[in-house]
Amino acid sequence: MSISVRNLVKTYGAQRAVDDISFEIPSGEIVGFIGPNGAGKSTTMKVITGFLSEFEGEVLVNGKDVRSNPIEVKKEIGYLPEHNPLYPEMYVREYLTFIARMYGLNKNIESSVNEIIERVGLTKEQHKKISELSKGYRQRVGLASVLVHDPKVLVLDEPTTGLDPNQLVDIRNLIEAEGKSKTVMLSTHIMQEVEAICDRVIIINNGKIVANDTAANVKQNKSLEDVFHELTQKTEE
Repeated sequence: MSISVRNLVKTYGAQRAVDDISFEIPSGEIVGFIGPNGAGKSTTMKVITGFLSEFEGEVLVNGKDVRSNPIEVKKEIGYLPEHNPLYPEMYVREYLTFIARMYGLNKNIESSVNEIIERVGLTKEQHKKISELSKGYRQRVGLASVLVHDPKVLVLDEPTTGLDPNQLVDIRNLIEAEGKSKTVMLSTHIMQEVEAICDRVIIINNGKIVANDTAANVKQNKSLEDVFHELTQKTEE
């Protein structure tokens, strides 16, 4: 399994943000990880990617324990958090070269950057400052930065939030294309997005997994009606 989560518990003081959850994501699958705000999505993703190290349970990425092998795990993951962390004063190509070096790509670094710039559609923007880009192109830069070291696993936390319809379709197509050769865990509030590109959906609510099935099967489950209503309300806001 590319991602294996077993009996994960994460607390903040007296609050259980993630409450004894378990799931697995095999290689080559795109999985939508959804739930209302505060359900535990981002916390779970931060644990999987090694950004939160204090938790109960076991989390493996490609067979490596995230606690005992944090650096090795980070090399195999491309993680795009909800708030895309970019350096706006840097130029696109400069930034991606910097990220590639951070991942230790000292050989063939120029060809790696060239390839990812073309792949995510940044060729015309590569010599601009990041601060000059639209939000859609900033998201492309974010995706390029997590793809430049060719990770086996992508963990994307709401990568299409706030995009206009055209930008949303472009980023969605990029994610779908990457999912053909990588494992993708995708957090989103947009149910249409899940139905369009995800092989499976995992729903978390109040820190617990309440569904793990295809999107079509989950939508037929009447006991999840309240969760879907809250997600729909969020999408419409």
